[in-house]
Amino acid sequence: MKKVEAVIFDYGGVIININYQATLDAFRSVGIIDIEAMYSQANQSNLFNDFETGRVSPQFFINQLLSYAPKGTSPNQIVHAWNAMILDVPKESIQLLAKLNNQGVRIFLLSNTNSLHIDLANRRWDLVSDKSPKELFEKVYYSHEVNMRKPNVEIFNKVIQDNELNAQKTLFIDDSIQHIEGAKKTGLKTLHLPVREELFHYFS
Repeated sequence: MKKVEAVIFDYGGVIININYQATLDAFRSVGIIDIEAMYSQANQSNLFNDFETGRVSPQFFINQLLSYAPKGTSPNQIVHAWNAMILDVPKESIQLLAKLNNQGVRIFLLSNTNSLHIDLANRRWDLVSDKSPKELFEKVYYSHEVNMRKPNVEIFNKVIQDNELNAQKTLFIDDSIQHIEGAKKTGLKTLHLPVREELFHYFS
């Protein structure tokens, strides 16, 4: 790893294992056939954007998706389908973060997420760590809490300015190329991580 003073990590696909296809498949299984036109890793409709920036409630989000589902579909089925992408938190991720802390590297978490996903992700996190993300990272930025999302430049600038970071000495890591491109506009160093396992090779 080239010398950096701080690292900003994405959550899903970098720290925690996720599978976008699992959610698409789960929605199709409850009868929302055209879900891919509404949501994907690279693009999503206003409903998903609004949910990830805290502009609509979980109940509104669920009800909107229910309107696309066959009659008789339950709210729990929608939540289960939406959360299907959230997998496990590898112990190696926690060990890496602890290692960086011990080396004096400042670490931050910046995630496009929502209250339903983060609730499950944090429960998966608790299975492998006795410290919560907000205890392990210097600061955590969840899109639905700060009302901004990647790849918009404003959310990167917020992290930089809030923490008085030197962008040229700060590395941003994400599995989505559009987020990498947004970060580059602020002067951040970037690492595109299409395969999560490459994270450990980079820091080895």
